[in-house]
Amino acid sequence: MVEHVLVAPDKFKGSLTAAEVADRVSAGLRVPAVRLPVADGGDGTVDAVVACGFTRVTVEVTGPTGQPVQASYAWHPTGTPTGTPAGDGPAGRPTAVVELAEASGLRRLPGGLEPLTATSRGTGELIAHALGMGARRIVLGLGGSACTDGGAGMVQALGARLLDANGDELGPGGAALTTLDRIDIANLADVSGVEFVVASDVDNPLLGPHGAAAVYGPQKGATPDDVRMLDAALGRLAAVATRTHGLAGAVEHDDRPRPMGVAGAPGAGAAGGVGFAALAFLHAEIRPGIDYLLDLLGFGDLVRGARLVITGEGSLDEQSLRGKAPVGVAQAAAEAGVPVVAVCGRRTLTDAELKAAGIEAAYALTDLEPDPARCMADAGPLLERLAARLAADRGLT
Repeated sequence: MVEHVLVAPDKFKGSLTAAEVADRVSAGLRVPAVRLPVADGGDGTVDAVVACGFTRVTVEVTGPTGQPVQASYAWHPTGTPTGTPAGDGPAGRPTAVVELAEASGLRRLPGGLEPLTATSRGTGELIAHALGMGARRIVLGLGGSACTDGGAGMVQALGARLLDANGDELGPGGAALTTLDRIDIANLADVSGVEFVVASDVDNPLLGPHGAAAVYGPQKGATPDDVRMLDAALGRLAAVATRTHGLAGAVEHDDRPRPMGVAGAPGAGAAGGVGFAALAFLHAEIRPGIDYLLDLLGFGDLVRGARLVITGEGSLDEQSLRGKAPVGVAQAAAEAGVPVVAVCGRRTLTDAELKAAGIEAAYALTDLEPDPARCMADAGPLLERLAARLAADRGLT
């Protein structure tokens, strides 16, 4: 195979999609390049997967405030856009990639944060649509959630009934779970034979000081009192799931929920507890987001024969070191013995931190334009100039 450059960036949030970053970098290099936009399960995952060969399916679903929104998921009849079986499942498995942020994300809040009432119902509606299409593998990306409802809305959309002591259906949002008495799963969608994978690097449990409400609730507008209420509500969801239907939830003593069982599993607290619902009701497996998506998109095939991998994201900072796309790409490239450099909007990581993460060098738009506002506005042209500088430094001809 002729040596090529593999361009595998994440999005520059607020400026360019991952596909646009890959296009701009490739244009600036002026050498043979293979473009592979990537994502780690958060915002932009559907866009990245569609750019790599999946089909976008757009559906009207329920937004986090109950208003209808147009949301998309990615679909492929075999789940193998590069022609190589993805993951550990059998080849030829119809696959949907559902990004929670599309239906239930913060960007879907039209009038401000709704920490107590925001629902994940729209995500469940996307899953239901994918099941109707015949999906046998569903990948859930759980970044950017607006809700802290423990996935209650998601499972309600899939046919479960969450009832209070009077037998009435609960309303939307995490606060409503304080009155949960039982869960009726008689009409829950049949997901036997369907592989669910949660693509997330969040390792928080559902409950407690490191749980969904305590850690992520304030980011969604929850006050300290709201956090206490939501944590208790999520505990009730876990306890009722265990007590009334034998669903794996939280181990109880004297009817007091404990952060054990599925509720205590790393990742159960992802997306306001949607991770818990995926584990308990859909029997999902949680996998590191970037690792699984690189596998799904055939990164291993494309990196073979490459002379260099170029990755990147909008900001290379401490968060990047916690399982974000550029570090995941660098680790995967290292296994193939291919060097990695990065492009970004700005960087706060030192050279030593980059090298420890497997990235030989980083090129930032702020190296060319110190004004962050102009970097955002002119990200495309600046990125082409940055790629030309990178090519000259690396001797790419």
